[in-house]
Amino acid sequence: MTTDNGQPTTDNSAERSAKTRQLLGMKGAASGETSIWKIRLQLMKPITWIPLIWGVVCGAASSGEYTWTLENVLKAATCMLLSGPILVGYTQTLNDFYDRDIDAINEPYRPIPSGAISVPQVVMQILVLLFAGLSLSYVLDRWAGHDFPTITCIALGGTFLAYIYSAPPLKLKKNGWLGNYALGASYIALPWWTGHALFGELNATIMILTLFYSLAGLGIAVVNDFKSVEGDRQLGLQSLPVMFGVGTAAWICVLMIDIFQAGIAAYLISIHQNLYAAILILLIIPQITFQDMYFLRDPLKNDVKYQASAQPFLVLGMLVAGLALGHAVY
Repeated sequence: MTTDNGQPTTDNSAERSAKTRQLLGMKGAASGETSIWKIRLQLMKPITWIPLIWGVVCGAASSGEYTWTLENVLKAATCMLLSGPILVGYTQTLNDFYDRDIDAINEPYRPIPSGAISVPQVVMQILVLLFAGLSLSYVLDRWAGHDFPTITCIALGGTFLAYIYSAPPLKLKKNGWLGNYALGASYIALPWWTGHALFGELNATIMILTLFYSLAGLGIAVVNDFKSVEGDRQLGLQSLPVMFGVGTAAWICVLMIDIFQAGIAAYLISIHQNLYAAILILLIIPQITFQDMYFLRDPLKNDVKYQASAQPFLVLGMLVAGLALGHAVY
C-alpha cells in the first residue's frame, strides 16, 4: 500500500505486536507506555497467570467432587482470580522490584528500570495485592465451609515462598536448582492444592504427587533462564545456563520435563488408570518432538517458540492426571 504521494505507508504491525507483548509482560516488549494502569498490569505479567489458573482446574478435577453448578462455577472463578491475577500479580511485581538491577541489563524496557513507575508506587502495588490475596483466600475458606483455613494457609505459604524467591538474604533464584523448583511448585503444586481443597479434602497423596510433578515444572522454569543468561552471569546469579553452560542446561531442562511427566504416567498405571496414563504418554511425545525441533538446537533463540508449541501439551497432561486422580479416588 502507498500514500497519496506514492510513498509506502508505515507498517504498524510490529509496533502493535511489541506493545501487546509489553502489556502481557513478555520478552521483546516496547517501551514508552504512559498509562499508569497499563504499566501496573505489565508489572503483573498477565501471560504468567495462565498456568496458575489452569492449576486450579486440575485441582478441582483431582478432588472428584466438582459438579457443574452455578455456585461451583463462581467458586472456581474466584479461586482463579486469587491464584492468577492477584497472587501471581503480587509475585511478579515483587520479583520485578527486587530484580530492577538485573532488568536494567536484560530487559531495560521493564517498568521499573525504564522509570515508567516509581519505587513507592511499586511497593504500594505489592502491599495491595498481598492484602487482597490473603483476604480473598479467607473468603474462599469460609465459602467452602472449612473448619481449618486450608486455602489461607496455602496463600500464606505461597506469598512467603514468593518473597524468599526474590528477596535477599535468601533470594532462592540465585540458585538454579532451588529457585526453579520453588517456581515450578508455585506454578503446579500450590494452585492444584487450592483447587482441590476448595472442592474436596486435600490429602498427603495429592500434595506429594503434585510436588513430584513440580519437578517437571522446574524444567519449564529453566527455559526462562536462557533469556537472561548474560545479566545473571554479571550479577552472580547461579542459573543452570550459567552453572552448566547453555547446551548442558538445555538437556537438563528437557530431561526434567519429560522424565517426571513419565513418572506421573507410571503412577497412574500403578493405580489402574491405564487409559489416562496412555493419554499422558501420548501428550509427552509432541513435547519431545518440539524439544528436538526448537529448543535443543538453539535455546537462546527458540525459547519462546518452544514454550508456545510444547507447553499446551504439558498443561493438557496435567488435566489428564487430575481427572485420573479424581476418578481413582471417587
